[in-house]
Amino acid sequence: MVTFVPSRPGRLADVPSFARGIGGAESNVACGLALAGHSARWISRVGMDGFGDHLVREIAATGVDTAYVQRDPYRPTGIYFRTAGERAVGSETANSGTANSGTASSGTASSGTASSGTADSGTAGSETADSETAEGDTAEPLAEVVYYRAGSAAAAMSPELIPRERAWSGRVLHLTGITPALSGDCRALMRELTVRAPGRPLVSFDLNYRVSLWRKGEAEQNAESGPAVLLGLARRCDLVFVGEDEAEAVWGVRGPEAIRAALPEPEVLVVKQGGAGATAYARRPDGTDAITFEPALRVDVVAPVGAGDAFAAGFLSGTLRGLPVAERLRHGHLMAAAVLTVPGDLGAPPARERADHLVALDATRWGTLRFGPGWTDLPSPAEKWAETAAVEVTDP
Repeated sequence: MVTFVPSRPGRLADVPSFARGIGGAESNVACGLALAGHSARWISRVGMDGFGDHLVREIAATGVDTAYVQRDPYRPTGIYFRTAGERAVGSETANSGTANSGTASSGTASSGTASSGTADSGTAGSETADSETAEGDTAEPLAEVVYYRAGSAAAAMSPELIPRERAWSGRVLHLTGITPALSGDCRALMRELTVRAPGRPLVSFDLNYRVSLWRKGEAEQNAESGPAVLLGLARRCDLVFVGEDEAEAVWGVRGPEAIRAALPEPEVLVVKQGGAGATAYARRPDGTDAITFEPALRVDVVAPVGAGDAFAAGFLSGTLRGLPVAERLRHGHLMAAAVLTVPGDLGAPPARERADHLVALDATRWGTLRFGPGWTDLPSPAEKWAETAAVEVTDP
């Protein structure tokens, strides 16, 4: 989806101009994985229009394979406008820190071979059927988020248009809870992609609850409620990301232990806890859980939108590399910090060598880290050593 970010702080009613960019939960994850050195594929539908051209071009520029993106000559590419700030929990959920931020494009993501550090991650982006605004009235203003996606190309996704064999072509398939809110066809697609059958990859699911989307589609959904659909889908997946605040908003469940009790099926459950950090439950062979908590990093936040998608990308990167769960969580925090310190939905992650160095720090040093804008451009430890050595050798 194409995103428009205001040129200055203020309400949408008062901002005179906007900068165009790209956004969307699954495409954000695919771009994050590609920028982190993995091979990634984005599977989606966009209009045969200028915005569609822009979206495909910019996503491909990050290294993502867009060969399976379909162009629709009759439906437009979705767009949205937003201001700075956090989304209101329960309508457009987002937290700063490494938790629960992300924009609303949905679909599937297929992640592939990790040989020579690659993975094949893709997304079938979906978008919603109407425009909606999420505003908050707090001391720290919440973001205004307005979507224009009624009748968009991505909203027409279905099992017929997105063949399962394409979405299952990689090692990991990443989905979000936005897609099933869009239509009966989108829910059918999600169920098709999460069915347990031979050839299924690891299926990852980020809840990304948007209550307004379910309310707008209520008449079309008939007896299907958002909480029930999302719970059913999450239980069919292998790896699930859920914000602590989201779980309370959608299911009335509070705290990591209660969330795990509600979702015992996934092999790995990651509960994002905002600025506190994240807790992962990973099932052992004996059926018990190994529980791992990693605190969030201190970050000078520029904009919170996209941090949850970046966290998922970092965790998936660690998963594809076969890293321990604690290291996956830390890579998620680092990727989120990269996005939190830029104004858009995407931020260039630190070089892998540098990220691995930071992830390997002991708990005390990890807790002293603080990141601000531009931190990912700083030299890696090896580069710093090389600069120091050069000075030592050349100085008289």
